[in-house]
Amino acid sequence: MTTAKEASSRRDRMIIYGLVTFIIVILTIIALLLFPYVSSNREADDKADQLIAALDQAGARTPSHDQIVGVLGDDGGAICANPNAPLARATLLSQMANGAGGPGTRPVVVDERVVKGELLVIQIYCPDKLPEFQQFVGDLETSDVAGE
Repeated sequence: MTTAKEASSRRDRMIIYGLVTFIIVILTIIALLLFPYVSSNREADDKADQLIAALDQAGARTPSHDQIVGVLGDDGGAICANPNAPLARATLLSQMANGAGGPGTRPVVVDERVVKGELLVIQIYCPDKLPEFQQFVGDLETSDVAGE
């Protein structure tokens, strides 16, 4: 087995390593500057306060103000991205099951309050998508199964 003789000098390799390091540092700084941080603004604070009040009125547990602002921001975050998309609906329906795995999974009649939180978020953060989601939720078979 033969080994090829290195053709570049140590100085050439150090220049290449330095340039690659410099480019990585510059790209990292650019990425950090362009990363979309959720900023707490007045609109996000107002909507979070509205949601907390609505959840309190519905009798649900409420997350902290900072948690709501961090997750939903001022535009509703992932919930308002497209709540009526087939994948979003399938995810919601998959949570309304008996909890068995695999072939034993069966849909169940859920309590009316199960989707109340999501309805409140959509109503406050993206009311333009509410009618279609309400129609979808209205077609679900719900009942007062959990009691008060």
